[in-house]
Amino acid sequence: MKKTLLSLLALACTTVSATAATFSVAKYGAKGDSVTLNTKAIQSAIDDAAKHGGTVTFPAGTYLTGAIFVKSGVTLQIDKGVTIQGSQKLEDYPMRPTRVAGIEMTWPAALINVYQEHNAAITGEGTVDGDGKVWWDGYWALRKEDDPKGLRWAADYDAKRPRLIVIYDSHDVKLGGGLLLKRPGFWTVQVVYSHDVLVDGVIVRANEGGHGPSTDGVDIDSSRKVTVAHADIENNDDAICLKAGRDADGLRVNRPTEDIIIRDSLIRVGAAGVTFGSETSGGFRNIEIYNLHTLKGVPSGILFKSARTRGGFGENIRIHDLVMEDTPTVLRMTMNWNPNYSYTKIPDGLTNYPDYYKVLTTSVPEEKGIAYFHDVHIWNIKATGAKMVFDVAGNPKKPVEHFEIDHLDVQAGTAGHISAARDWNLHDLKLQIADGSSVALDDTQDIKGLTQNSKKSDANAQTPHKYEE
Repeated sequence: MKKTLLSLLALACTTVSATAATFSVAKYGAKGDSVTLNTKAIQSAIDDAAKHGGTVTFPAGTYLTGAIFVKSGVTLQIDKGVTIQGSQKLEDYPMRPTRVAGIEMTWPAALINVYQEHNAAITGEGTVDGDGKVWWDGYWALRKEDDPKGLRWAADYDAKRPRLIVIYDSHDVKLGGGLLLKRPGFWTVQVVYSHDVLVDGVIVRANEGGHGPSTDGVDIDSSRKVTVAHADIENNDDAICLKAGRDADGLRVNRPTEDIIIRDSLIRVGAAGVTFGSETSGGFRNIEIYNLHTLKGVPSGILFKSARTRGGFGENIRIHDLVMEDTPTVLRMTMNWNPNYSYTKIPDGLTNYPDYYKVLTTSVPEEKGIAYFHDVHIWNIKATGAKMVFDVAGNPKKPVEHFEIDHLDVQAGTAGHISAARDWNLHDLKLQIADGSSVALDDTQDIKGLTQNSKKSDANAQTPHKYEE
């Protein structure tokens, strides 16, 4: 009897799933001609699907649209042959409270949004195209104005560039299935203040038709229980990145990024295979990263970056089974990242500025501004064609501590340097170093498993990163 009841329940669930309603945007007047603005038609289909739970579909074509909002219970099905193309008019992206680049502020909505919803999906083998060059050109033009004024730090906030896909304050959301995500105006995918999110099977091509500044691939921002898998990324800036807020505002919010899995992904072009920061204020914990493959267009395999005003922490981080091909640096850490962007000051005489300048320039006490990374395990790393193994510069006032690094098989031009580190245990290393150097250690204690090199490293003057624009 019990087995029969369970069978009937399973059948009922299967039947409901099989008969879930579909809502074609064509029935709401949408046209896939790449000219008609379809925002209202697509949103109407989504809203109707949300009433009972259903799937929104598109006949083959290119659908020009402004921001659309996927609701609870809705699957946005973007099949092969379908392109969702973003409008190049800012008025087509309504302003919404959100978090951008580490601070809470009002910002244009993304092209596709899951905003305070649950049980939603965006899937298929079609394309989401931000048509972002107009936003990139606007950003570079603004930089020409801001940089000479001492406002390099403000440009990313002054340039109101729509992101491609944002999952905000939501849960039980799926994204992927082979989607091609291209030419975002700003970040490609941001998961912020959300939990139980799966990003599985996205292809990011951010630089088609130009140089897309800060076109991060997948950003996990003060969120928990997020998995990123089977990503294939070419972009400019961080490829897969963990973030947790910036400076005073990030410390105020104080939300960590935790319980994260990043796995089985290919990084062709980007700042690193995986990046922590530079928005570190809320901290990171319980992170596992494995089976990543990085290529020549990726300057660093593993990148930790913060600044002296960020604060936060990183703990219980496990990174393993990475393959790096012609990736210049295996492990890079900098706690003084990109000073022109990281450290803010309103120029003397400037009086007419937006409120978010006040947020960005709120001072952080020195003791709260130092990020503390500790209890990190890195193992099973295979790297060929590298230029340097270690480019590590901690903060002497709070060194990076309790790292275990083992089973590295690395071919590199030089060994590199480690500074401001305590209690590192390195073992089972196979390092083939072309110039015969050993790792230079400066201001370190209890670094086990390396031959001591007494030469002082110039770690505090690291070579600027390719993406520190």
